[in-house]
Amino acid sequence: MSQVSSLSDGAQSRAVAQFQTEGYVVLRQVMDVEACAALVRSIQAMLEPLVGPAEFEAEVGYPGAPETHQAGAATPRRLLHAYARSAELRGLAGHPHVVSMLGRLLSAPVRLSQCHHNCIMTKHPGYSSATAWHQDIRYWSFDRPELISAWFALGDETRRNGGLRLIPASHRLDLDRGRLDKDLFLRPELPINKQLIHQSISVDLQAGDVLLFHCQLFHAAGKNRSAQVKLSPVFTYHAADNQPVNGTRSDQFPSIEL
Repeated sequence: MSQVSSLSDGAQSRAVAQFQTEGYVVLRQVMDVEACAALVRSIQAMLEPLVGPAEFEAEVGYPGAPETHQAGAATPRRLLHAYARSAELRGLAGHPHVVSMLGRLLSAPVRLSQCHHNCIMTKHPGYSSATAWHQDIRYWSFDRPELISAWFALGDETRRNGGLRLIPASHRLDLDRGRLDKDLFLRPELPINKQLIHQSISVDLQAGDVLLFHCQLFHAAGKNRSAQVKLSPVFTYHAADNQPVNGTRSDQFPSIEL
């Protein structure tokens, strides 16, 4: 995996401070353009013809997703089990600069969860759906809600092609259950939630950038209104001593030591 130089100690310290305060940090140009292009070619070969397992737009049921009987229902939304798909993706998940930063953020040896994310987001134009405001921890079960996801940009990601939006510092909020709907998405019609959403930002990424964000940070994404498929490998990590709860989905597969 081709890569750029690692962050200096001072830059890492500033990144840790931002993450603790705002719940996210962007690592710029972790991968070079050639490495990103090679990964794009590899993933495109998994899409045509489709190599499973995969999750489809009709299955997720997000706003704007086609129903099972409609055109575009079989549009892939995620290619699952990304870590096991290729040596290139395993190298990406274990990228030394990302793992080094994760170690600083978690203050512990790092483990990769095979049960959450561990996928390639494949947001297609035309049939891609939007994702409402949510926290990933809503369906994860660990001893502590202290997991971090790494979102790898293989191309430019903006609001136009469904790039992520975040609410900075929302990982530190303690919200009443009534502010969430039955699926644990923010209820946007509530005035207090409107004020919170008004504080959101769009995170524009370029090829080679990596976004790290806390599992309790509220985030959302719109539809892909560009002409090209947006491909985004995403992996989730936790500290070695932060164990999944036995018998839950988080415990379905063993975590991987990095």
